Amino acid sequence: MDITYRTITEVNNYIKLILDNNSHLNMIYVKGEISNFKNHTRGHLYFTLKDENSRLNAVMFAGNTRTLKFVPKDGDNVLIRGRISAYPASGSYQIYVEEMTLDGLGELYIKYEELKNKLFKEGLFDESLKKPIPKYPNRIGVVTAPTGAAVRDIMSTIKRRFSLCEVILFPSLVQGEGAAPNIVKQIKEADNYNLDVLIVGRGGGSIEDLWAFNEEIVARAIYEAKTPIISAVGHEPDYTIADYVADLRAPTPTGAAEMAVPTVRETQELINQYQIRLEKNIKSLVNNKFIELKGLKNSFILKNPMSLYELKEQKLDKLIDNLNHNIINYLNLSKHNLETSINSVKLLNPQNIIQNKQNTLKEYTLNLNNIIDKKLTISNHNIEYLINSLNLVNPLNILSKGYSLVKSNDKIIKDAAKLKIDDEINIKFSKGNIKAKVKEINKDEK
Repeated sequence: MDITYRTITEVNNYIKLILDNNSHLNMIYVKGEISNFKNHTRGHLYFTLKDENSRLNAVMFAGNTRTLKFVPKDGDNVLIRGRISAYPASGSYQIYVEEMTLDGLGELYIKYEELKNKLFKEGLFDESLKKPIPKYPNRIGVVTAPTGAAVRDIMSTIKRRFSLCEVILFPSLVQGEGAAPNIVKQIKEADNYNLDVLIVGRGGGSIEDLWAFNEEIVARAIYEAKTPIISAVGHEPDYTIADYVADLRAPTPTGAAEMAVPTVRETQELINQYQIRLEKNIKSLVNNKFIELKGLKNSFILKNPMSLYELKEQKLDKLIDNLNHNIINYLNLSKHNLETSINSVKLLNPQNIIQNKQNTLKEYTLNLNNIIDKKLTISNHNIEYLINSLNLVNPLNILSKGYSLVKSNDKIIKDAAKLKIDDEINIKFSKGNIKAKVKEINKDEK
């Protein structure tokens, strides 16, 4: 028996092919604890996933790590969606992670994704509908907890950067039961204060702490507000539904305050730029007017004012000539129209109309008589032809040639065999009739 020896590469590639074609392993959900965690410089994550009895190598490439809502570390219990495949170079199999969330947050994450997709399809995230944030607001509203670092950071940042701006606090619950309805109430209340911008947010926390800003009623209140809204929920990695719906998303509450108002220095620099532009534009305008004045002083018109009237005189002469020409044309046209009207009146004279009608009647009478004569001539010819034709078939004309017509009981006798001895017969000649009685019958002659 011939034996074929395979290389290690062939074996490992074959095992990888088997795993890749297994539908049960192409998408698999597993849970476990992270250990041996390593964040590669290229952004890939390498770690071991373990439970009480087993271990499974795992890798999450940089393209998928963008979806992470937390920073993984050793000891984290996680929920993973991925696929099982082999790594031929080491002869080991591993799970290629596509999504990963902290264990215990799976249901919240699913709800988050479902609502996010729903509102996206409805157009609540549409960038074209975002309201612009004014650069120099006069009045800013803040919906957040009345105590804590978030409100202090916002207030102090606005005061430091742009102290001319008025800030109104709309205190609200920002986590726990009743937080979402309270946030909605305060957004609607603030929308009636004629604000230039409204900051809605809170400081950092877990996904449960931030969950009020993932509620649908909060998202719709932000979308329906007339006032431009900056969302400021949590820290840089934290993304809530409110962030997607808001007109502008800030990474932190302090960042929201910085986005809402300029600094005094920025404002001063802008004023200085405007001043430089204004001075430059004024100088340019004065120079242009000076050049224009100088040009006017040297203009031919000012030095020769009579030339202005000469041009006007020429223009007036042309206008007079055009007027005279138009008057003559108008008079000639009127004369022509008058002559046409006079001729039309002559043509409409009753005597002329009667004479024309009489001439037409005579012509019609002559044509009618000619037509009648032709019709009579044709009719006479037709009658003569018919008379001649009738004469040719008239039996009386045959009698004039010596023939006679025999009748018995008013029936014409054509065959002698139909008569009997002593039958009375009538014989009609060309001239006259006689009655006779049959004495003899010869039936053989024909």
